[in-house]
Amino acid sequence: MDERSGRLDAVFSALADPTRREMLSRLTDGSMTVGELAEPFEMSRPAISQHLKVLERAGLIERTATAQWLSLIHISEP
Repeated sequence: MDERSGRLDAVFSALADPTRREMLSRLTDGSMTVGELAEPFEMSRPAISQHLKVLERAGLIERTATAQWLSLIHISEP
């Protein structure tokens, strides 16, 4: 499997989950903190963190840290 195929597999795998799709949808309005993104989801912080790691590994979001704030940015081009 080449690198491009592996990246596509990661993107499709990340998008297969409805929670991750909703997270991406919320990020299309702009960056937000992890807490802001997690607010409407009834799941633990570790579960939110796992979803974010999958999205980040697929190259669909990027985390940036400023002081104590961790912001998430949606990357429009996979």
